[in-house]
Amino acid sequence: MKRFYLVIRDLHLYFGLFISPFVLLFAVSVFFFVHSWIPGISNQTVVRTVTGVAIPDGIEKLSGRPQVDALRGVLASISVVGEVNFIRRIARDHRLVIPIAVPGRETTVDLNLEARSATVSQRNTGAWDALVYLHKMPGPHNVAVRGNWLYINFWKWLADATVYLTLFISISGVYLWTALRAERRIGLALLALGAVSFFGIVYVLSH
Repeated sequence: MKRFYLVIRDLHLYFGLFISPFVLLFAVSVFFFVHSWIPGISNQTVVRTVTGVAIPDGIEKLSGRPQVDALRGVLASISVVGEVNFIRRIARDHRLVIPIAVPGRETTVDLNLEARSATVSQRNTGAWDALVYLHKMPGPHNVAVRGNWLYINFWKWLADATVYLTLFISISGVYLWTALRAERRIGLALLALGAVSFFGIVYVLSH
């Protein structure tokens, strides 16, 4: 039993240290969500036009992830990388409008299929907005194309790991607390206070 306690204690410590930067990222970004204020966002947009773009035939007829995959080579040829948020087709003008994001930068590619040209608009949003972006991504929206950029896909696994390790730390923390007899009374009081506060807030918000 003592051996099990020591193993849990060490895992609790080391996993807690590992995920602490991720927990801090989520905590700080929630502050910006709540107050709708993100410092450092630039309103300056840089626009450039690229001609002679090699566009695969029939790409406008595709949809979802196959269309995103088909556009990857096009985007690479005009030096644009990042997570494709969605693809808007403007059929009458033979255009595809593609918003693309990386943490701290937003890019919009307006692809003219007939002229084989692309207008690229880019805006830097800063480090604080990057935290908010990572908090939201990959997210539940537009799941047909979500996670199409390698780094966002990797971030998804890190976000999942943060959740699972936080659950482990919470459960192991309760276990470690129960093993310390001297701390049981104050621990029960704080646990009860936290539970009352949580369910009280839920009750108020739902009525």
